[in-house]
Amino acid sequence: MTLVVNAKHRFGAFSLDAGFTSERGITALFGRSGSGKTSMIRIIAGLTRPLEGLVALDDDVLTDTDRGIFVARHRRRFGYVFQEARLFPHLSVRHNLSYGRWFAAGGGSTESLDRIVALLGIEALLERKPEKLSGGEKQRVAIGRALLSSPRLLLMDEPLAALDEARKAEVMPYLERLRDEMDIPIVYVSHSIAEVARLADQVVVMQDGKVEAVGSAIDVLSHPLESFDRREAGVLLEGKVETVDERHRIATIALKSARLHIPEAKLMPGMAVRVRIPSRDVMLATNRPEGLSALNVLEAIVRELTPAGEATVDVVVDCGGDVIISRITGFSAERLQLRAGMPVFAIIKTVALES
Repeated sequence: MTLVVNAKHRFGAFSLDAGFTSERGITALFGRSGSGKTSMIRIIAGLTRPLEGLVALDDDVLTDTDRGIFVARHRRRFGYVFQEARLFPHLSVRHNLSYGRWFAAGGGSTESLDRIVALLGIEALLERKPEKLSGGEKQRVAIGRALLSSPRLLLMDEPLAALDEARKAEVMPYLERLRDEMDIPIVYVSHSIAEVARLADQVVVMQDGKVEAVGSAIDVLSHPLESFDRREAGVLLEGKVETVDERHRIATIALKSARLHIPEAKLMPGMAVRVRIPSRDVMLATNRPEGLSALNVLEAIVRELTPAGEATVDVVVDCGGDVIISRITGFSAERLQLRAGMPVFAIIKTVALES
């Protein structure tokens, strides 16, 4: 299933001129606040009619300003999950979910209801009212209601933005299950690089109403972009869980040739994982260090050095086929006499890694 979006529009002083094409899986619209992410998702949903543009899902043209086509939002059969759950306060969870089924072709089925309830882990919540739910539970119910409308496409506009870190951690595994087990393409809006790194198959980076970059999550999130916060620079690597030390809650991840130790985070041997390595958390040494608390000391070869600010340098190193980036001061690079082709050791604190 292919979604094609091209849109030009003005919102007061803000101009949007952007487009992208996405396939199945999760396509993340990523960027800072005010970059145009929500404007794009509203145009896809049919909540905003662009001055110029095209929105098509496969052969179904939903918006085409050249031909005067604009399909009403309720006829697009898209599910929409907002930042806030927006549940009906007077209805139980079961009846909130049933509201979504009213929009499904044929009213949905008991089988699909049972499947969604199990997928989102909300069996014990069905008779509760929204006031008795945590923020994370409310969002899971909102996602279930959207899914039970049998959408062709699911739009999620910063669904975790209103939650604290504990509630985000609660909901994230269910979003991963949704991605892996439901055959529904998802457009996911977020300004959190951690969310995007963990969930997205494709990333569309937006800045000032335009698309700055588009590609796989691995490619886009491993290359510094102007719109990224300096603290967000880093790389995203793929690997497989090799072992799990349950006593110390540490998992060993096999990369192409190197091994990483990361916080366990309910991982199981054999699982495919992504590991986000922030550049600011990678130190370099010219000799193998001893007596460190850091568990990850990787042999590497310097590929290149590029300026990353007035006083900092990004050092790109190859760890047996896996490329990571260390952001250090220019003074440190000079003191270590770093140059392309030089062997070094990359040191990464275990607690700095995100999976």
